[in-house]
Amino acid sequence: MASTAAPAPPELLAKPAARILSEALGERVLAIADFRGDLAITVERRAWFEAARLLRDHAELDYKLFLDLCGVDYLDQPGRAERYEVVLHVYSVSRQHHVRLKTPVPESDPRLPTLVGIWRGANWFEREAWDLYGIVFEGHPNLIRLLTHDAFVGHPMRKDFPVSGHVEMRYDEEKKRVIYQPVTIEPREIVPRVVREENYGGSA
Repeated sequence: MASTAAPAPPELLAKPAARILSEALGERVLAIADFRGDLAITVERRAWFEAARLLRDHAELDYKLFLDLCGVDYLDQPGRAERYEVVLHVYSVSRQHHVRLKTPVPESDPRLPTLVGIWRGANWFEREAWDLYGIVFEGHPNLIRLLTHDAFVGHPMRKDFPVSGHVEMRYDEEKKRVIYQPVTIEPREIVPRVVREENYGGSA
């Protein structure tokens, strides 16, 4: 069944990845776009795993090279139904073509099935998205923090994460070890410094 939920120019729908995913997933394909010559296909969360497997296994596609996976936070952005998005980049060596697969993820239930069973290279990238954004990849073999420590509180790439963080650490002379405690500085925003001096950066 062809999708009626993914308006796109005919030349995009004619491309193998767009055509095959649209035929297989129908209305679960939300959008098809072009970015600098590469396809960007957005699918519903319930079609995430199936779409990824089609990209790898379909004979006309053969996207066997995993490149990247990341989370995105669109906090308070008008026109978006869901706060988060997960973006996957893969490449077909045989077809010499990239494709970008995206899916919206709700703030109230930030879960997706893991893609580690499709591309083993997704392992650390999914851990990074969990660590930084709090997106849970169900079925992941070892979903633990990657860039922050085990005692870290929160997910630091979320746009509402405070600049000062939630906790700070210091060396306690009495306990003879590093301890964590609530931050002792006032919450603040980082404002770019604007230099207004005349001839700033110019020659003397």
